[in-house]
Amino acid sequence: MQKSECHGGVQLRNRVTGNCDQRISSSTQIKNRTTFQRSKSSSSTSSPESTRKHPRPSDKLNPKTINPFGEQSRAPSAFAAIYSKGGIPCRLVHGSVKHRLQWECPPENLPFDPLLITLAEGLRETKHPYTFVSKEGFRELLLVQGAADKAVPLLPRLIPVLKAALAHSDDEVFERGLNALVQLSVVVGPSLNDHLKHLLTSGSLIIIKAKIPTYCSICC
Repeated sequence: MQKSECHGGVQLRNRVTGNCDQRISSSTQIKNRTTFQRSKSSSSTSSPESTRKHPRPSDKLNPKTINPFGEQSRAPSAFAAIYSKGGIPCRLVHGSVKHRLQWECPPENLPFDPLLITLAEGLRETKHPYTFVSKEGFRELLLVQGAADKAVPLLPRLIPVLKAALAHSDDEVFERGLNALVQLSVVVGPSLNDHLKHLLTSGSLIIIKAKIPTYCSICC
């Protein structure tokens, strides 16, 4: 009788111990699962994708640039399309101090029609490198020998293009258009007089009068 009771007590203790082990094992699994979920949630919130990006100091050192060969959200302008297809026979060369243009052939060998007009149309661009290429290309083309003889026949087509730059809402575009007009006036001289009345407005008259040489009869 005592052996039976003793045997029954051992079975009861084993059953209680087994249940206790199961509860401990279940508690450990729940604790491990909770720890894993917290670690996963922490890693997702601290991942680079979720971290807010801040502008780098170097971003302020670079001009607003556009890639002429990349995909654009909007259709490129006429000048940008011509430039990206190699229609402008020069390329921008980045220097450590200043940029410059590298021509595919000497500028004096290039036809002004339609290159000079195309460069004048590029003066209305607002993104780099188009702004520099159009401005510097227009200036360098007018510096070649015999530029006057090549530019005078193009004045009826150049003046409307320069007028569009002078009427632009962007101050930098207006300044580029004004500088181009001054450069053109130096090259063609009094031949520009008959065309000035087509581009002068009351708002720009005073500014242009201060820039254009005194031989222009309209401004004097």
